[in-house]
Amino acid sequence: MNQDQLKQAVARAAIDYIAPKLEKDSILGIGTGSTANFFIDMLDELKDDFAGAVASSDASATKLKALGIEVLDLNEVSELVAYIDGADESNAQLALIKGGGSALTREKIVRAVAREFVCIADESKWVSVLGEFPLPVEVIPMARSYVARELVKLGGDPVYREGVVTDNGNVILDVHNLSIVNPKELELQINQITGVVANGLFAQRGADVLLLGRSDAVEKLYPK
Repeated sequence: MNQDQLKQAVARAAIDYIAPKLEKDSILGIGTGSTANFFIDMLDELKDDFAGAVASSDASATKLKALGIEVLDLNEVSELVAYIDGADESNAQLALIKGGGSALTREKIVRAVAREFVCIADESKWVSVLGEFPLPVEVIPMARSYVARELVKLGGDPVYREGVVTDNGNVILDVHNLSIVNPKELELQINQITGVVANGLFAQRGADVLLLGRSDAVEKLYPK
């Protein structure tokens, strides 16, 4: 299978995984990106089985509305039955790097409200040590240069993602050349830098289950 076929396979596995969990009043959290888009397309078949969704980006909200799925403001919701989203990297502990699509802050907020985080990814995202994919950091614009200098002190090589403004009106620094052996610690360190809104490490609260698309099957993995 090519990469798109793997993404479609894990999206199908996610539909099968969450379908028995849905009730008429259930609200889902929906992520952002190419794998999440395949999931949204397939969610059309379940739209009469749940009440609505909270989207982590304007783009995902638009796709959901086009299918006739009600999109809710998270402030109106006390709990999400599940949050379904992709990742840029995952390790065996299901600590993740996310944010390639610039929606990391909203993704973290949606994840915080979800009872369960179901991560969907193809096998190219599976790594032994996080950091091969540059770590995105969302930053208040006026703090960009200061935050970049602080990230250098942590051993990274931050690069400004030019031309990108997040849905929150902020900018992204992509931090290269990190070997993240302690993702929980680094997540907290970066969050302490003044001007950082959020970083793309999902380690303090990673995925609860990973549906990983391999060439021969979709594997269901839990944190080690």
